[in-house]
Amino acid sequence: MSRLKPKLIIILGPTASGKTDLAIKLAKRFKGEIVSADSRQIYQEMDIGTAKPTKKQLSQIPHHLIDIIKPSKAFNAAVYKKMAVKAVKDIQKRGKTPFLVGGTGLYIQAIVDNLSFLQVPARKRLRNNLEKETTKKLFAIYKKLDPEGAKLIDKENRRRLIRAIEVCLVTKKPYWEQRKQGSPLFETLQIGINLSQETLKKNNEARVKKMLRLGLIKEVSSLAKNYGWEIPTMQTIGYQEWLPYFKKKASKQEVIAEIKTHTLQFAKRQITWFKRDERIIWNKDYQTIKALIKEFL
Repeated sequence: MSRLKPKLIIILGPTASGKTDLAIKLAKRFKGEIVSADSRQIYQEMDIGTAKPTKKQLSQIPHHLIDIIKPSKAFNAAVYKKMAVKAVKDIQKRGKTPFLVGGTGLYIQAIVDNLSFLQVPARKRLRNNLEKETTKKLFAIYKKLDPEGAKLIDKENRRRLIRAIEVCLVTKKPYWEQRKQGSPLFETLQIGINLSQETLKKNNEARVKKMLRLGLIKEVSSLAKNYGWEIPTMQTIGYQEWLPYFKKKASKQEVIAEIKTHTLQFAKRQITWFKRDERIIWNKDYQTIKALIKEFL
């Protein structure tokens, strides 16, 4: 008889869908620990703009892969996968239930489908040249090289666009064809938080207000002072929009409006990504989700 694969519960959804609160509630119920699947919450000092769990939330349930590197350091899906798999297995060894929670589709897929990524060394000169281009131009370049991949990539993520272009040019093959799927490491249950566009918009408004109240502007100023505006992590939504404000070329209200618009656009791209996977069960009702997890375990 083949050995049963260890079980992993995944709570996913777009920005401002309430993943953190739901996951903590579920983790308490099922003696779990949370492994973050958020490509920005891994960075130290980027707390408010990435909507990291609060100190109170972190004290309620152990969290992994949050605050693990400096904003100036490079990070990618291959590194994330290695660290996340290790964290999940460690949780399982201790007899706890692992919950993978986040909205970064590629990170989640890397775990669910056991993806392996082609190891293409960085080309410094090529990257330096691409860094000079606007994000819009980078997306246009990538779209020509890999039309299918362009339908799925986050077109506002400069780091991912540059890496995708780099891989395409070096290998002469589309970036999205080069991820290999291995045998599953875990038996997974994927729960997607299903909210209406109206609710997502309201949540987004509340989220941005809260960030401002907690001191987002001060956090952005500190990051810009310590690392500059040029590092890729400063292109994150909630941070990138403030550059014109600090240069006195935009008002605070204009920046806030931009953040809200960009966040909603990003949420729509996340939903598009997740909707490709028919294995995801979409729901928002706690009792229903709790019953699904109980049956799964």
